[in-house]
Amino acid sequence: MSKLISVTIWILLLVDCPFAQQLPPAISVPTGSEEFVVVNAPVVVLKHIRIIDGTGSAAADDQSIVIADGIIRAIQPSASATEPVSARVLDLSGHTAIPGLVGMHEHLFYIAPTGHGHLPGEPRLFTEMAFSFPRLYLAAGVTTIRTAGSIEPYTDLNVKRNIDLGYSPGPKIHLTSPFLEGEGSNRLQVHILKGQEDTARFVNYWADEGFTSFKAYVNISKDDLRTAIETAHARGLKVTGHLCTIGFREAASLGIDNLEHGLYSDSEFLPDKQPNKCPSTYGSSRTMLGIDPDTQPITDMIRDLVQHQVAITSTLVVREVGIPNHALIDQRTRDVLSPVSLMDYLLTHAQAALHPEPVAELVATEMKFERAFVKAGGLLMAGLDPTATNGAAVAGFGDQREVELLVEAGFTPLEAIHIATQNGAKFLGEHQRIGTLEVGKQADIVVIRGDPSKDIKDIENVELVFKDGKGYDSRKLIDSVRGLVGLR
Repeated sequence: MSKLISVTIWILLLVDCPFAQQLPPAISVPTGSEEFVVVNAPVVVLKHIRIIDGTGSAAADDQSIVIADGIIRAIQPSASATEPVSARVLDLSGHTAIPGLVGMHEHLFYIAPTGHGHLPGEPRLFTEMAFSFPRLYLAAGVTTIRTAGSIEPYTDLNVKRNIDLGYSPGPKIHLTSPFLEGEGSNRLQVHILKGQEDTARFVNYWADEGFTSFKAYVNISKDDLRTAIETAHARGLKVTGHLCTIGFREAASLGIDNLEHGLYSDSEFLPDKQPNKCPSTYGSSRTMLGIDPDTQPITDMIRDLVQHQVAITSTLVVREVGIPNHALIDQRTRDVLSPVSLMDYLLTHAQAALHPEPVAELVATEMKFERAFVKAGGLLMAGLDPTATNGAAVAGFGDQREVELLVEAGFTPLEAIHIATQNGAKFLGEHQRIGTLEVGKQADIVVIRGDPSKDIKDIENVELVFKDGKGYDSRKLIDSVRGLVGLR
């Protein structure tokens, strides 16, 4: 009892002390997704809005979109459109509507803060962002995500459940199981597969739990990958991979559906590559120097992937943040990071400048590879991977930056938006419901101030995000997680 009294007195003294006056005010965190819904009428008309439909077609100016029961019921020029009786009409002159982004390499976890930056050789630990990340994805216009590997699978399942029931705001989630990893991993939060029987058991167990996708990781063996693919395919499920022991063409021959990160993750061109082993040089950007996507070995590999209908997920943003002397993160990202995560970022950013790697050249090579892959007929999708060592890639904001980087890679703004919307929906088998703005599809619509078809940076100016016809206030969602990324 005396300890309780002592603690109580200490708290009361702290409240009255001068230091307490310097603490930021408590953040009022609303509960339930309805707190963030600002448009929820039976019938809604978005009037005088520019439309980028996600197919790659030219933008259409001064259009009206009619939404009812969560579905797009009509798209017509505003001058001739008929407004339903009792509809809520929003005049959105100067704004653009795009389909909700479909993020194809997302996570609900983030690198765990340390307070001293992230040093080479440290174990990679991650913390679940079950509260902040779903809100940031939705706020940025990412209405559908595929997680690309899980650290806390039951947390992921419950986050999805709460969003689907309307208890929490967030995107529609397609869940990928915990990582399929082999011996040699530097991650402490993964299961190490113990052979083909264990691999089949693992895939079936998480499929039974409700996961719809699987991700093979760096050290998986060829036999275990084959087993994982066969087991998943037998259940109508897909397998993606961030591989090293196995090269892209070998993975394609085994039947893999998707490959993550692009050319940087393909070990088959490294000089010390041996069968079923991850080369010691893997992960060093210097090993990519001199590799030209226009040369015969790379074009042959691309042709092989296209023939096997293997998709590629672009994650340029997670590479860009490693460029030495790269510009510091913007203010909106600083605002959502916890103080300790912001400190980690600043320290790691400074440390990277002391030991520069040719990351800019790596990013340029990857951009060239992705253009060549699309030109050859490959399905390119867009993702984030919010696990960069320096912590600069944050849910939602990083997805927007990925679209901007696709434009820097040489795609037009309309092509980049198509990659980040319709292509992801197609891979997920959801293209009849989402991914484009068309009559009969779900009303997943991002309302942007400006015209990203002319200036892709406008994609950051999200004001309203409609998911299934409900309009969420982007600013309210972001404000609710200020200072929380890295903590929860």
